[in-house]
Amino acid sequence: MSLSNLGPSGFQPGAWRWLIERVWRLEHAFERSRAAAKPEDDTRIRIFFVMAFFGLCFVGLALGASVSALFSNAGKGAGYLASTEGARGDLVDRDGRLLAVDLTHYALYVDPKEVWDKPEARRALGKALPEVPAKRLDKVVFGDRRTFLLGGLTPEQKDAIFNLGLPGISFEEQGRRVYPLGATAAHLVGFVDSGGKGLAGAERALDKPIRQAAGGGGPTVLSIDIRVQAALEDELRKAALEFQPRGAVGLVTNVHTGEILGMASYPDFDPNKAGTATDDQKLNRAAGAVYEMGSTFKAFTVAIGLDTGVATPTSTFDAREPYKLGYRTIHDYHAAKAILTLVEVFKHSSNIGTAKLAVGVGAQRLSQYFANLGLTKPAKVELLESARPLTPRKWDEDAVASTSFGHGMNITPLALAEAMGPLLNGGARPPLTIRKLAQGVRPEGPRVLTEETSQQMLRIMRANVIPGEGGSGGKADVAGLSVGGKTGTGEKYDPALKAYNHQRQVSSFAAVFPTDGPLEADRYFVLILLDEPKGNARTFGFSTGGWVAAPAAGKVIERIAPFLGVHRKPQIMTVSNSQNTSPGTGL
Repeated sequence: MSLSNLGPSGFQPGAWRWLIERVWRLEHAFERSRAAAKPEDDTRIRIFFVMAFFGLCFVGLALGASVSALFSNAGKGAGYLASTEGARGDLVDRDGRLLAVDLTHYALYVDPKEVWDKPEARRALGKALPEVPAKRLDKVVFGDRRTFLLGGLTPEQKDAIFNLGLPGISFEEQGRRVYPLGATAAHLVGFVDSGGKGLAGAERALDKPIRQAAGGGGPTVLSIDIRVQAALEDELRKAALEFQPRGAVGLVTNVHTGEILGMASYPDFDPNKAGTATDDQKLNRAAGAVYEMGSTFKAFTVAIGLDTGVATPTSTFDAREPYKLGYRTIHDYHAAKAILTLVEVFKHSSNIGTAKLAVGVGAQRLSQYFANLGLTKPAKVELLESARPLTPRKWDEDAVASTSFGHGMNITPLALAEAMGPLLNGGARPPLTIRKLAQGVRPEGPRVLTEETSQQMLRIMRANVIPGEGGSGGKADVAGLSVGGKTGTGEKYDPALKAYNHQRQVSSFAAVFPTDGPLEADRYFVLILLDEPKGNARTFGFSTGGWVAAPAAGKVIERIAPFLGVHRKPQIMTVSNSQNTSPGTGL
């Protein structure tokens, strides 16, 4: 066998022969040095050989490290430096403001075997950690093995305890999810468990991409604008403090993209301390609670009437007497006792006129339109809390009349926002989303209404808000912003009474701005909802949507318009002879 055949696989025979010859020459040099009685030459050669060998090793290691750093997948979530278990990427708002982040915290351990003076150690720890129960401290300090005492310590807290100089104290790093804005956007952002698993909100809905981003994939960008969110929460909280409801909801959406720019649920909680919050505080009322939305549904019924050709804005409906339909009689809460045009039916929030319109549309067409608007299924949104609606089992005339003005059907506020989109954006229904879309992107959605119907609804909703024109939404008007909307006051069904309880109401205002301009122009939907609000002297005791929700919606719009690039337009002052000086009801 020749020397050339002894080389490893893939090594060129000529190169292998060259290496063997060099090694033999080196060894012969050693032998010649010994034969010539020159041990210093032998030593010098060996030292040179050792240095050359280590030099080659160092160069090889340096090259390997460089190749690994430049061309490996380390740090990319799937390579040698994959993120630790439970690690999560950052969450930010649409402008990059931080909403959630993983920060290093520390777990505190105590080893009693290393503690010299246990009573002194117990006293020092008790003073430094007043939140730890005394029994827990006694068990750990006077125990017989190393035990975990407290987790989630910040670097500052860890240093303060370390500086006590207590023997037997040690720390271990641990990751912890932190929400720097506290309760702001808590229900939309959500929270995680101790192992880093998303349990609610975006943390749960987008759990997989957030985890993947921990390896260096960049932050997960949500659709909300924290400035819009803060204004929405502030005005919702003010309304809640004034009218003392059981709960409240606020929403702001882009009607063309479906992006949720703000979402508030009251009461709220701090996701940094989710374990101490009650179930009621953690309930996302925008996505996970269903309500009878009352007269906001009249916007859908009127739009359907226009779209089917059953009515035009000038069609008339006799609302002088209650409407008898089978075994039931439909009344108007604040009876106009007049023949009303379709626009007046909307402005006066007439149950009688709306029911007559719905009966004219018919059960089959009305129920199909409701389904096309998304009202018969959970809202299409990433949030897993999105609840199913409660719909009529049978679409008979009674169901048609009741649902036409928002009774007999319970939906989530998010479902209402999704269904309002086609009325306001030209007729399409894009899904809602909690993720920011690229600039200029407008997702396609099924066409529900014609563009003409959408244009008519924008005009009708604006007419309902113009001050002095007798509409129910006048208190939501903001000068120069062309606000439109519909009030809603749904009475709650009381199983004990087997009837609707007039003292328990869900009061809301569904707003849109601006209503002017082309259909493709930027446009936004705002919802304020109060569950069982209480009237006061300022509202003359009324707790209807026009009194308790419309003003809050107007204040939200006034504050957020600059953030959304909506500018006020000059107003022409007019004098109207239809000024209503009576308190009214604001249905």
